[in-house]
Amino acid sequence: MGSLHYGGSDSPIRIEDRALAHLKVAIATKLRRNESFTLSWRHSDGDENGRSTIWLHPSIPLRFTFDDPEAPQLNLKWIEQLMMSANSSGGISLVDEMLETPETPETPETPETPQN
Repeated sequence: MGSLHYGGSDSPIRIEDRALAHLKVAIATKLRRNESFTLSWRHSDGDENGRSTIWLHPSIPLRFTFDDPEAPQLNLKWIEQLMMSANSSGGISLVDEMLETPETPETPETPETPQN
């Protein structure tokens, strides 16, 4: 379980490492463009029920801390989904991972053989 440390808050936002790695890419992209936005998430099990939203701004300190020393392989579809929400008026909504499904090759149609 990783942590997002934002501003001067003493209590970090706990987010699963894999989700945090994908979120980091989306957040860094927006902040690099000097864009402010919101980040919303549902509280994890063990926390109080509900959801939270914070306002992210390039001038406010931000730090990502991961428990796993190895970076995960990133899922581009999940990052795209996070970026689409980041560019909406509602800001980034931390959603579950979109699993990439292997594309099934289309079976070529076989021509019918004439019946005698």
